[in-house]
Amino acid sequence: MKVNAVLLGLLSLEGSYAFSSSKTAFSRSLSHCRATLDGKAIDGELTPLNNMMLIKKVDAIEQTAGGLVLTGKAKVQKAEGTIVAAGPGRANSDSGLMIEMPVEVGESVVYGKFDGTEIDYNGKKHILIRDDDVLVKWKGDLSLDTVGVVKDNVLVHVDINDEETSSGLLIAKTSIGGSKPTIGTVMKVGPGRNANNGVLMEMDVAEGDMIKFQDFAGNTVDIEGEEYRVVRMNDILAKF
Repeated sequence: MKVNAVLLGLLSLEGSYAFSSSKTAFSRSLSHCRATLDGKAIDGELTPLNNMMLIKKVDAIEQTAGGLVLTGKAKVQKAEGTIVAAGPGRANSDSGLMIEMPVEVGESVVYGKFDGTEIDYNGKKHILIRDDDVLVKWKGDLSLDTVGVVKDNVLVHVDINDEETSSGLLIAKTSIGGSKPTIGTVMKVGPGRNANNGVLMEMDVAEGDMIKFQDFAGNTVDIEGEEYRVVRMNDILAKF
């Protein structure tokens, strides 16, 4: 009887140790799987609110087209990435109507160079931006066929043809008056901005229109080696 009691005691201790070890291993596994934000473990996944979205940034360019290797601060960080999470949208402050997000998880976007809040999420560079910060969006490879614009944005192919002086000297339009070109062809038109009642306000330009827009308006994007400008409808002065 005493032998049996000793054996039962040993088995009980062994079982307790095995349970404790498995519990510790499970706890470590949970800790390892937890998301991290700026190097600190957080409970659950990061969830954007309102009209915010979480973008996983593309890797910085480490080598130029000519083969020059860039290091440190010389690396070119593109304002581009893929949407990994998005809020439900933002309620209009006057009517309370919910304005849905103009983008979807999985789409790629280009945003303003100085927009958003950069974070380190799960050891990777991410950025939190608003839907208003999105310049263009697309799925798959970026091309003029796949790219789209949101809200009241317009994608313009700018006119960068050279001009000739009275003496015959060719000068670029970007050098005239120290400003960038402000004339171009409309390539893509957004659906419009929502009014207080939720209805989309009609856009006054269409694809193929030539337009004149305000100096220094918009942001430049590169698509298939061509320079385009994304401008808001309010910055367009005239069409022809």
